[in-house]
Amino acid sequence: MPLTCRGRVRGLEPSRGDIDDALGKFSLTLIDTLDTLALLNKTVEFEEAVRRVVADVRLDNDIVVSVFETNIRVLGGLLGGHSMAVMLKESGRMVWYQDELLHMAKDLGLRLLPAFNTSSGLPYPRVNLRYGVRGPETRTGTETDTCTACAGTIILEFAALSRFTGDPTFEAHARRALDFLWEKRQRHSNLVGTTINIHSGEWVRRDSGVGAGIDSYYEYLMKAYILLGDDRFLQRFNTHYASIMKYISQPPLLLDVHIHKPLLPARTWMDSLLAFFPGLQVLKGDIQPAIETHEMLYQVTKKHNFLPEAFTTDFRVHWAQHPLRPEFAESTYFLYKATRDPYYLEVGRTILENLNRFARVPCGFAAMKDVRTGSHEDRMDSFFLAEMFKYLFLLFAEEEDLHFNVEDYVFTTEAHLLPLSLSTASNSQAPPLAGEELDDSNFEWTCPNTRLLFPDPAFPRNLREPIRSAVDKSCPHPTTHREPGMGRPPLRAQDFMANNPEHLELLRRMGVSLIHLKDGRVQLVQHATQAVSAVAAEDGMRFMQEMMELSSQQQKEQLPPRAVQIVSHPFFGRVVLTAGPAQFGMDLSKSSSGVRGFVTVAEPYKGCSELSNGEIVAGRIALLQRGQCMFAEKARHIQKAGAIGGIVIDDNEGSSSDTAPLFQMAGDGRNTDDVTLPLLFLFHKEGNILLEALKENREVEVLLSDKARDRGERLSKTVRRHEYEKKCYYVRKVLKKLIRPDFFHSVDTYVIEVFEQPQRTSYFLPTDLTREDYGTCYKKVLQNNSLQLDYNWN
Repeated sequence: MPLTCRGRVRGLEPSRGDIDDALGKFSLTLIDTLDTLALLNKTVEFEEAVRRVVADVRLDNDIVVSVFETNIRVLGGLLGGHSMAVMLKESGRMVWYQDELLHMAKDLGLRLLPAFNTSSGLPYPRVNLRYGVRGPETRTGTETDTCTACAGTIILEFAALSRFTGDPTFEAHARRALDFLWEKRQRHSNLVGTTINIHSGEWVRRDSGVGAGIDSYYEYLMKAYILLGDDRFLQRFNTHYASIMKYISQPPLLLDVHIHKPLLPARTWMDSLLAFFPGLQVLKGDIQPAIETHEMLYQVTKKHNFLPEAFTTDFRVHWAQHPLRPEFAESTYFLYKATRDPYYLEVGRTILENLNRFARVPCGFAAMKDVRTGSHEDRMDSFFLAEMFKYLFLLFAEEEDLHFNVEDYVFTTEAHLLPLSLSTASNSQAPPLAGEELDDSNFEWTCPNTRLLFPDPAFPRNLREPIRSAVDKSCPHPTTHREPGMGRPPLRAQDFMANNPEHLELLRRMGVSLIHLKDGRVQLVQHATQAVSAVAAEDGMRFMQEMMELSSQQQKEQLPPRAVQIVSHPFFGRVVLTAGPAQFGMDLSKSSSGVRGFVTVAEPYKGCSELSNGEIVAGRIALLQRGQCMFAEKARHIQKAGAIGGIVIDDNEGSSSDTAPLFQMAGDGRNTDDVTLPLLFLFHKEGNILLEALKENREVEVLLSDKARDRGERLSKTVRRHEYEKKCYYVRKVLKKLIRPDFFHSVDTYVIEVFEQPQRTSYFLPTDLTREDYGTCYKKVLQNNSLQLDYNWN
């Protein structure tokens, strides 16, 4: 214990609850840090530590310990120490070593095996090192639940033990537990819950994320494939990973969801254990989201010096402790290995400086009791020395600093080193993985080359910048909240603006959280206990009641979808985009002809203030982006500018009418009778089609209607002329039909565009051309491609 300068002995110190389940009177810190000494090239100290473990540590103790913690820290520590001792012996050092650590590891493995004596194969969460789990003397065996990570983070250590010793029993038990968890995944979402009944397999806690309770289950699926070479572990990981990125990942956030309703967030905060996930994404080869999430974590770290044990979606402290967890340093190391971006060396330096400045005490490093105040806790867990020191050393180490190749080893979740050579060790008696065969055609079997995918060295920086800004802006300065007797009224539902920082701060003070759902909607959740005062909590309840009433008023009869049809050249009505209707404005179902016009992007694009390009938007259909203000407000701004219609494009990247339900734009709770133009909604995919058309063509004309018009009606006139001898007035006739009359009479040149060329070509014809000149120009057009202009709807 770093503050009192003495070791913690279980039973002699006040109990800390489940935290003490890691202590089994087996010199936990000494065993957990064996391979750290070897990695740091402290070979003399390592040899002395091994001798002490062999001479002094005894495992036959009448004590109840956590199966999970004992496996990853003690069994993993013994196996990591054995791996390093064997490596040193092969190089001519520690020649006295005769697998003593391995014998101890097998002894410990046998003491953990009784925990697996369940009908499901999932282990009990605790075991008595001397008596197992049955009988009154064990003082355990009555538990019914365990966490997913507790049952799913066994395979590396148990498989390594089996392959080191030639005894397949351990690996078989670990595989059986993984098989059961895989079979119990929610088949629709392919997610697993946080806590499971070890007998029935029923999910006790059905929230799913990548943090506490589940984290290392996903990690071990990927690393089991790397260490053991079994493709089915990778198949399972890829299946889960696809669902994580679909439901849990909301870059840069990773928010828990319900496994049966994965579009609904299960909480409004994140725990610090998820900081390992960017490192796992690097192993997967998915660098971009790893960079984004890591940057978010770094910005939170810079705000509080350390990563709080839990923090909210607006990056405020939820749980203020920091037990010197190493996961953020781990991800920093892996990102630097993948990108070689010196930025991550600066991140590592920040970690080091904060440890020395805020956590270092005379007898080690003390955990932070509260990151906001900098107060300490008399605690330095073994994982700090086992993991943090390793990853920080490897982050800054040059090649000559390493006396062996770390690429020949896999890091366990406790950063213990297991050699990749175990993949070739015999374990023929281990049963095959259970479960159906998966179609692996969609899964990547090789990691991408990031230097080919992202050749621009500024790519990581460009990803980090907006995230840095988002975190900076997410913590507005506190505003004075209403106290009894003050005249300032609480926030009213009809006045609420989701993009107003003051409104968001008022919500926070009232204990109301704003959650952005995957389909682009927002959800409001109140936790009265998080309000700053009882009065603020009452205001929050009133606000939520008003919001529910407002929402019910907006739930009108479901309107059918609308159509956005691109009618100009070269589409001619062949492209029809499914659009969502608005519950206000012009009803297109009552218009026989719809509204037709050329499109123009509004400035500002969000349309939440008066348009700066109003003179261009006038008489046209305005394109806007969703967000920052109510739909009705956007409609009023473009209507004021003289637009004849509007199209709102979703800002939720990747959304599509193919996969999302029909979206209707609601009003703002006020009278919207003043909005008379039609407003339609396009999801991101469909909106991009329209934006790309506008990028490729100077003018794009669309028809807003309740349904697409028959394409057979689209052309009332087609100009197809191929004869070289035609007179010049014929060319002028074409020009008059091609160019708007107002444009035709206002300039001194006319343009023919050859649309069927791979790239558009323009020919400028001065007005003073002779008849022969017209003919010559016409010939030039024909030589490139026949003049073929399909134009004009009537």
